[in-house]
Amino acid sequence: MDITTEPGIALTPIEDGEWQGWLRWPGTDPFEDHAGPFFARYDAEGQIECGFRPDAKNRNGGGNVHGGSLLTFADFSLFMVASAVLPAFHGVTATLNAEFVGAAVPGRLLTARGEVVKAGRSLIFVRGVIDDSGDAVMSYSGVIKKIARRPATA
Repeated sequence: MDITTEPGIALTPIEDGEWQGWLRWPGTDPFEDHAGPFFARYDAEGQIECGFRPDAKNRNGGGNVHGGSLLTFADFSLFMVASAVLPAFHGVTATLNAEFVGAAVPGRLLTARGEVVKAGRSLIFVRGVIDDSGDAVMSYSGVIKKIARRPATA
């Protein structure tokens, strides 16, 4: 199963290596590509799970994963959770709230899961948790504002 959030743009399957069986955006977000990469997959119950293995570039001065990296992963996860329930929408993050509840260690697999709390005509409310090897490191919630796709400008 794959998901589409815009006409003609779907997550692409990874066919080998560590992320085999996961899905990834086809290079549509340069910042996420630089900060991540981030991945998503469906579990046995059909729920979306997001994955991220932070490395040295994602560390803070204390050697743990930087809060900004976790927030970027949470923003990615916000859209993946919403897209799994509501395919083929375009939107922007209106709010993103987070509580840091533990430290994440670089090199370990971080996963995020969540749920759509409510989806209206123009707003989608999502909440979730990021964990590091089963220990929660951040809870997040956010609102996505659905918008019409605008043509690119120079």
